[in-house]
Amino acid sequence: MSTENEGNEVPPAPSAPPVPVASSAASPQSPAPDGNAPTTPLPPLPGDAPAGPAPEAAAAHPSGPAPDGSWPPPRPAAPPHPETPSYGDAGAGGAGGFGGPGAPVWGAAYQQPAPKPRGRGGLVAAVLVAALVAGGLGGGLGYTLAKNHDDSGSTTVSASDSGGATQVKRAPGTIASVAAKSLPSTVTIEAQGTNGDGGTGTGFVFDTQGHIITNNHVVADALNGGKLTATFPNGKKYDAEVVGHAQGYDVAVVKLKNPPSDLKPLPLGDSDKVVVGDETIAIGAPFGLSNTVTTGIISAKNRPVASSDGSSSSKASYMSALQTDAPINPGNSGGPLLDGSGAVIGINSAIQSTNSGGGFGGSGQSGSIGLGFAIPIDQAKYVAQQLIKTGKPVYAKIGASVSLEDSSDGAKITDQGTAGSAAVESGGPADKAGLKPGDVITKLDDMVIDSGPTLIGEIWTHKPGDKVTITYKRGGQEHTVDLTLGARAGDS
Repeated sequence: MSTENEGNEVPPAPSAPPVPVASSAASPQSPAPDGNAPTTPLPPLPGDAPAGPAPEAAAAHPSGPAPDGSWPPPRPAAPPHPETPSYGDAGAGGAGGFGGPGAPVWGAAYQQPAPKPRGRGGLVAAVLVAALVAGGLGGGLGYTLAKNHDDSGSTTVSASDSGGATQVKRAPGTIASVAAKSLPSTVTIEAQGTNGDGGTGTGFVFDTQGHIITNNHVVADALNGGKLTATFPNGKKYDAEVVGHAQGYDVAVVKLKNPPSDLKPLPLGDSDKVVVGDETIAIGAPFGLSNTVTTGIISAKNRPVASSDGSSSSKASYMSALQTDAPINPGNSGGPLLDGSGAVIGINSAIQSTNSGGGFGGSGQSGSIGLGFAIPIDQAKYVAQQLIKTGKPVYAKIGASVSLEDSSDGAKITDQGTAGSAAVESGGPADKAGLKPGDVITKLDDMVIDSGPTLIGEIWTHKPGDKVTITYKRGGQEHTVDLTLGARAGDS
């Protein structure tokens, strides 16, 4: 599995920038290489089956029955857009609503190990270290020889000879300072299933009780009897267990068994107040290289992203993402995206990839091209609190099935839901607001809606009970109506 969904492309929204998904290259089913599991890119969304966890998320395929409002929507037999990214598989066919070559993949997918990727990757690292050591040795010998043959009487003074050299201190607010404070509160997560499959991802300390936030796809292999561990930068490893996971949001909470008493939760920022151009700092384990820090900026906000892990049983996840150019690769999935002060503003989850393959050791994983996507922390915090409290996610919904076909005109309410159910839930929010099959939703509050996946992602940035304004077209005429979002508990 990939830690960032960085290996898969995420389908771009028709009228909005592409919806990237960051996922790793290793396939979910491939054996996990020791310590070097790749992150999975996002697989393409099924064009005809996905439906949002909430009724509004239901997808309809042009030639099949319309999706219903239940979550998750059925996976289409053949994705309409091969370009759509998936969690850890670059190049996976893509899905309704987002597409195009090189489309983004589900963010920072959980890195899944490839058959023997570690061997080559480890070798490259070992060779590099050896070269550095040799270089240092050569320099030492050169200095000794020069000193023994120095007849000029001149003296060379090194920094260590100056007498006053001390460790350099970084001023507060610098990237080095933020990294020094944040790294001790991040962990490298290793998940392994009962069948031996698994991968490596990242997480960060949420509270002093030992709860760690990460991506759902990072821990998916450890569900149902698998093994989960979390290792801190100081080398201390703890067994952990999944407290709750939200497949639709791609968020999970795990808890350390016998957690240390000195845990320091990372401070949470306000993702709503983030603006394009703000500095970003990402921490993770790209390609298994734990405790890696990269930097960039916020490139865009509210990017509609749809993703999955590419497996036959995979269900789509949706988000209205923060886009960053901070390098995110397989293994970064679940790690924190920080602002310049060190506050968490998002969870790294997906990347757009060129699907060129390659990667460390020829693992075939795709890497960063400067298009990464993170789940806004305001949404992730709400989801995490629900998971800790009840163990199940809660999704906002409008109570209507919408098409997930590629479109730029809006989110069309289908004529029929899945399994013959009604496209508009009787007595639900959409029904009470007067919405009908065939209506095309073009705005949610001030946010332009160009497709079904975009609508789903926007609805999920809200909480059940929130009041929103829906703009829709019927018979060529535009209408506006207010409605109160309903609630749906659980992923199934």
